Amino acid sequence: MQIDVVTLFPQWFDWFRGQRHVANALEAGHDLRALDLREHTPLTGGQVDDTPFGGGAGMVLRVDVMDHALRAFYDTDPVELRKERRVIALTPGGRMLDDGLVDELAAEPAVTLLCGRYEGFDERIVQHFCSDAVSIGRYVIAGGELAAMVVCDAVLRKLPGALGHVDSAAEESFSVALGGDPEYPHYTRPAEYRGWSVPEVLLSGHHEEIRRWRRARSRERGASGTA
Repeated sequence: MQIDVVTLFPQWFDWFRGQRHVANALEAGHDLRALDLREHTPLTGGQVDDTPFGGGAGMVLRVDVMDHALRAFYDTDPVELRKERRVIALTPGGRMLDDGLVDELAAEPAVTLLCGRYEGFDERIVQHFCSDAVSIGRYVIAGGELAAMVVCDAVLRKLPGALGHVDSAAEESFSVALGGDPEYPHYTRPAEYRGWSVPEVLLSGHHEEIRRWRRARSRERGASGTA
């Protein structure tokens, strides 16, 4: 899989590439590129944004700048690019990221993430260049870079070779294996600490009973809305 992140701060992703599961995914043949939007602006002085029509505070990323950058990166009209790969605008008003969407993206051969900044994108970028708009939550952060890392982290760990154990991502919070519920509680040594005991069933060695106990706890967490 290839993931491209179009950003004003490509150096931020140097740290991210060094994280163990990300490095594992890259070593397994997957690709993560951080593409510098400012390198390909047609405007002088590296300008990428402008004041919003209609007034208001903040600056908006320009559609002509994004057009030039995407053409430079992919050698194709950005309107046509979304027919070749999933192009996603990271914006607070987009589709909420969840495990189902992560599974969708992990099945794609190529994804491009566009990082907003300042007041976000000229809406024509979202309307004409993007196949999706995605949000990591109903709140606002300074830019799309952290959101891009969240999306990349969630997607890459689903890919073969990213995690140390092939089953590590199969039965976890919100997965199909758990019916979309949060993951059950975990315990490890010591079995007794300050009078706090590990549930006896987990020490029993009865795998079917353990499976039922875990599934029940997962459903309880799902019903109560806690993780």
